[in-house]
Amino acid sequence: MNINILTVGKLKEKYLKQGIEEYVKRLGPYAKITIFEVPDEKAPDQLSDAEVEEVKQVEGEKLLAKINPDTYVIALAIQGKQMTSEQLADKLDQLATYGKSKIAFVIGGSHGLSDEVLKRADMHLSFSKMTFPHQLMRLILVEQVYRAFKINRGEPYHK
Repeated sequence: MNINILTVGKLKEKYLKQGIEEYVKRLGPYAKITIFEVPDEKAPDQLSDAEVEEVKQVEGEKLLAKINPDTYVIALAIQGKQMTSEQLADKLDQLATYGKSKIAFVIGGSHGLSDEVLKRADMHLSFSKMTFPHQLMRLILVEQVYRAFKINRGEPYHK
């Protein structure tokens, strides 16, 4: 399975980079993981609603340019479906069973995802009703993908 993680902004925090690298390494026997970072749009802290939409639009275009037509897209969105780790594992297993070997998880920037990205997505996934920094979501996502593969293989998971 080929899994792309498309995300807005460059990861700066060393501890997050180390955690992500560890889980990507652990995922090696199960799937090919590639992380694509697109630049975030520079904008002042205070934006009008129209300016927020413009930022999301520009970031969304950059994200969509990285998605192939035959890719199953899962957008991380607070209004998306919440799942247990077992349900996510089952979803990934179903996708593989039915020939969807290319999956892209999309993480938006600090303002979220554009409507165009959300429309392109085959599924909207929420990890919580809480808001998390998009940089931290990368680590949470790769850990949950790793956990899903361990669940699907019936292998123990180090806690």
